[in-house]
Amino acid sequence: MTLALRYAVRSDVGLLREGNEDSAYAGPRLLAVADGMGGHAAGEVASAVAIATLAGLDDDLPASELEIALSTAVAHANQILHDMVSADPSIGGMGTTLTAMLWSGSKVALCHIGDSRAYVLSGDKFRLITHDHTLVQSLVDDGRISPDEAATHPQRSLLLRALDGTSEAEPDLSIREAYLGDRYLLCSDGLSGVVSEETLHRTLAAVDEPEDAVLQLVELAIRGGGPDNITCIVADVVDSSTAPSAPSHGSVMAGAASNGGRPTIRTDSPAARAHLLSQTTPQPAIVVDHQDPAPRDAHDEEETEPPRRRWPIVTSLFVLLVVVVIGGLYLGWRYTQDQYYVGIDGGNVAIFRGINQSVAGINLSHVHERTDIPLSGVPSPDSSTIRATVSASSLVAAQTIVNNIRKDYQNCQAAYAAKRQFDLAQVRYRSALHNYQKKYGNDKVQRTAKGKITATPPPKPSGTPPTIPAGCPGPAATGSGSGS
Repeated sequence: MTLALRYAVRSDVGLLREGNEDSAYAGPRLLAVADGMGGHAAGEVASAVAIATLAGLDDDLPASELEIALSTAVAHANQILHDMVSADPSIGGMGTTLTAMLWSGSKVALCHIGDSRAYVLSGDKFRLITHDHTLVQSLVDDGRISPDEAATHPQRSLLLRALDGTSEAEPDLSIREAYLGDRYLLCSDGLSGVVSEETLHRTLAAVDEPEDAVLQLVELAIRGGGPDNITCIVADVVDSSTAPSAPSHGSVMAGAASNGGRPTIRTDSPAARAHLLSQTTPQPAIVVDHQDPAPRDAHDEEETEPPRRRWPIVTSLFVLLVVVVIGGLYLGWRYTQDQYYVGIDGGNVAIFRGINQSVAGINLSHVHERTDIPLSGVPSPDSSTIRATVSASSLVAAQTIVNNIRKDYQNCQAAYAAKRQFDLAQVRYRSALHNYQKKYGNDKVQRTAKGKITATPPPKPSGTPPTIPAGCPGPAATGSGSGS
């Protein structure tokens, strides 16, 4: 059995964007989606560069080389973006997400950076196989917000990782096993951010042909308001010798990559008319001739696009300011994640990562380690300090603080346990003595007329009452925790 792909790709500008900053590629061994960012003359360039750089990988590679091939191509694309920004600072701030899959037989390498997504429908199970590199996803991972809250969070589009030419590319790379009958979906957030996973699953399971599936998925995003560019690839894993329909063979580019990185303005397109007619037919993909490094459509030879105007200085400065502010916020957030403090979580002592503050309603800290030390059982000098939080220069320092608190807490526990044992011994003694006196009428040794001892009074417990350390909150407040 020889596995192959049967695929289709579509990219649509959506209802609110003027141009398409998404790019996509689908070939016999490579699938890729990139979502550009940076606005006019930037986002579409970044996504087109990423796709064009990866397109050369659509070849017969050994499974052992898939990951390194993707990693090398991504680093090369990032370097190209760096060189472009260095040569023309007016496009600074551009970047792109990238989600790509590279096949060799039944092995497939997955490369992912940003918030475009890849899903797999295997049998009746539909799963997301990428992890968003966004601020809100990190908040979900830390348990600070729910997935439902993430869907409407005002900063849901803030990326923590992307290809931007200003920092080292850090994509997620993994190797997967492909199985006959699997169906893969790669898409930009113009689809996944508008259409629910339940609807994606239902559509992919119900629509047989990949071409029909991508058309319907784009239509669903348009019906959902089409607030962003919409790009998706649907690919079925088939047996090349027994499949009812032949595997796909042509290489296809879509979106910004299909016209050399120039934005596609859809003035009379169905997507534009959707404001009036509520219907659209997504733009067709462009078949790529690998001998032509700059894919063109039929109008390229008839029309010459006038030179693009440079951004006004004020706009450029504004964009630069926004980039600096966002970059500063991100670096500040990263700085907070190297800070720790000891505080209270659910009534117990806990180690927090970050700083005990919030910005724009977002907490800059989260619980890193929970303990079972109840604050109510901690000596009063410690408890008052913990309520005000105790800063630590590192995780080790925070753990040292918690260990000292634990010792004080356990000393209180041990002292109250010893006192309970002492008091219990006293109670038992008094009870035994009372019974002895009641039986014999006194508390002396009982003897027969011949002097033989027949009973002795209960012995008095030895020792003195244990000393309770200063500040211990009282026996009722101490628990029995000793773990971490």
